Amino acid sequence: MFLQTISDAAGATALPQPYLLFLGDTVEPGFAKTAFGLRDWAPEKCTAEYALPGATVTTGLPAMSPAQAHQAGARALLIGVANSGGVLPDNWLPALVEALEAGLDIVSGLHMRLAESPILADTAARLGRRLIDVRHPPHDIKIGTGRKRSGKRLLTVGTDCALGKKYTALAVARGFADRGVDSDFRATGQTGIMIAGGGIPMDAVVSDFEAGAAEMLSPDSAPDHWDVIEGQGSLFHPVYAAVSMGLLHGSQPDCIIVCHHPGRTEMLGTPGYALPSVEEAIDLNLRVGGRTNPAIRCAGIAFNTAYLDEGEAVALMAEESRRLGLPVADPIRRGAAFDQLIDNCLS
Repeated sequence: MFLQTISDAAGATALPQPYLLFLGDTVEPGFAKTAFGLRDWAPEKCTAEYALPGATVTTGLPAMSPAQAHQAGARALLIGVANSGGVLPDNWLPALVEALEAGLDIVSGLHMRLAESPILADTAARLGRRLIDVRHPPHDIKIGTGRKRSGKRLLTVGTDCALGKKYTALAVARGFADRGVDSDFRATGQTGIMIAGGGIPMDAVVSDFEAGAAEMLSPDSAPDHWDVIEGQGSLFHPVYAAVSMGLLHGSQPDCIIVCHHPGRTEMLGTPGYALPSVEEAIDLNLRVGGRTNPAIRCAGIAFNTAYLDEGEAVALMAEESRRLGLPVADPIRRGAAFDQLIDNCLS
């Protein structure tokens, strides 16, 4: 059996591909963001999906068993669920054992290491399969220094978790590249790491080292180079605010894009906690981010309008842009509003 973490891997080719996306028994789409991220940003790496009875979430990919997926060319079952706490539920284990027996390695972004399950460790050892964990940070992270670094940085922040910070960062990085801007996408979560082939899983870093990890992720660079950094959580979230603050301080962003899901009223996974307004999110992130970069500014807003038709989405974003005095765009729909957002980031 070979155990490997992404920090040991040379890059994307270190992960066995393509993938069978495992959805477990998930009924909340927000918890399947890993599967959706791979489907949307690395479709060439995805063969099919595999879900347990009771699951109501689907990526729209063909449904296959592990054996069928292996025959179709898949080389790993990738756990496409980021559940609360990042645990490995016992009722998933038979399906994961089935995947190992079908000839697939397993790739996981959970906090819990795959080899912590005796049955998975024993089965992988017996069959010569790999258990690969990507949600484990490098061992050489130092505490933050607060030193101003060369180069330019953009960080996506949010009013909540699981509403588009990764998608926005990927779209902006692609938008920069389309304009010939020297830039890199910097992954800070398991899905981004699986897409990019490298990064640091910020929610697995000890709190004292969060800012240092962000500095390590985005080091000194050329004056006109942009690092587009994937945000995590929300400063307002009662569970995940700690990682958001450390990432904000350590990234020292020159500009932020606030990501928001219009129509969502409560923080995901914490009923009773109301979502802040976009204005509150701008204000708090600029005040906290100004501690390590006094020149920080908000370049615009990214709306997740997946539940609206085109006309409704365009009208809402235009109205909010006028009200807020900033570009408002859906990075998936792109269009003229997204071009204005890119313009304001680079201005």
